[in-house]
Amino acid sequence: MIWCVEDDSGIRDIEMYALNSAGFETKGFEDGIVFWEALQKEKPELIVLDVMLPGMDGIELLTKIKESDEYSTIPVIMATAKGQEYDRIHGLELGADDYIVKPFSVMEMVSRVKAVLRRSKPKQESRLLKAGELIVNLDEHTVTADGNRVSLTHKEFELLRMFLSHPGMVYTRDQLFSQVWKLDYMGDSRTLDSHIRTLRHKLGEYGKKIETVRNVGYRWEVHYDKKNI
Repeated sequence: MIWCVEDDSGIRDIEMYALNSAGFETKGFEDGIVFWEALQKEKPELIVLDVMLPGMDGIELLTKIKESDEYSTIPVIMATAKGQEYDRIHGLELGADDYIVKPFSVMEMVSRVKAVLRRSKPKQESRLLKAGELIVNLDEHTVTADGNRVSLTHKEFELLRMFLSHPGMVYTRDQLFSQVWKLDYMGDSRTLDSHIRTLRHKLGEYGKKIETVRNVGYRWEVHYDKKNI
C-alpha cells in the first residue's frame, strides 16, 4: 500500500492513478493531521509526502516518522516544488529516502517508488550449512558437493541437516527416528540404517564423515580436512 499525502487533489489523483496502473494499492490524504492519525492504525509500504501541507507540513511529519521507533523504517519520498532546494536537502538530512520535484512525470514517480522499495527491502541471506565444499541450502532445500547437485529424499535431507547443524554431536537412534520420522517411539532400526547407508552413498567421499557410534547412533565427524576426504 502506497500512501500519497498531497493537498492538491488534482496532483494526488494523478499520483494514485499512476501507481494503481503500475499495480500498487494506494490511499490518499490531503491533510497532514489526518494522515498522522491514520498512521496510528495502519502502516503503508511507502509514503509519497508533499512538503507543503495544511495541519502539519511534510518536514514536520517526516521528522516525527523518522524519530519514531515504530515508523522509522517506512520509506518516504518527499515531493517538493521547483526551487525549494532547502526543503529537499533538509528532507534528505532528516532521513527521506528520495525526493521528486514538482512538476514531475508520472513515469518518474513510479520509477522512484519502485527503486526505493527495492532498496528498502531487507536482504535475506540464504541459510547455508557447510562442511568443506558440501553445502546444504536450507531455503532452497538443495545439496551440492564440490559444485555438483546431490539429489536427496526428504528424510535423507533432514538427516544431513541435523548432522551439519551440530557437527560432532552424537544423535541416538531414538533421537534421529523421532526428529526425522516425527514418531515418539523407535521404529524398525533397519529403516534408519538403510537411510544412513543410502545417504553415505549419495554423498560420495563426504559420506565417510557420517560416523557410526557403536551402541549409540550416528554423528558428523568434526575433524575436517578436504585433502584427506
